[in-house]
Amino acid sequence: MEKELHIVGFRVGRETYGVPIKLILEIVRVPEITAVPDAPDHIEGVINLRGKIVSIIDLRKRFREKQITHTRHNRILIMELGGRLAGLVVDGASEVMKIPATDIEPPPAGFQDSGLQCVTGVAKYGGRLVVLLDITKLLQREVQGLQAAIQAESEPEPAPRSMAAKAKG
Repeated sequence: MEKELHIVGFRVGRETYGVPIKLILEIVRVPEITAVPDAPDHIEGVINLRGKIVSIIDLRKRFREKQITHTRHNRILIMELGGRLAGLVVDGASEVMKIPATDIEPPPAGFQDSGLQCVTGVAKYGGRLVVLLDITKLLQREVQGLQAAIQAESEPEPAPRSMAAKAKG
């Protein structure tokens, strides 16, 4: 029996991308997003999803899309990155694709040479190409930033020095 990969397909601009279904916890409509000060442009902010705070990253901005529109078709792919919930804003989540392993080609050599290690393959599906992504590698900086923020939150603040210690020091 031929092995199939189960991929969640989504659109960013005119292109279709895919990630393994096991990475996606759920897909939701875009609610109101609370902005976070000093965040990079592609970090939209945070949402409250049933009592859990979720960081929101706009993949359209991350992929440097020129035409970013907000429509009722936009979706957020909820996943866990670096031990924290993160949501990825996309133009639309199209479908769950069952792609035979034989229809997946390795990424072109030029991708690896130019530092695009986030592309794991290119699938032929329904007469179109689907770029398969390793989301963890793609968002490595964001994951590291989230982990650093978590670590900073968990470290106790230094105790203030007493007036006597300041006078001696």
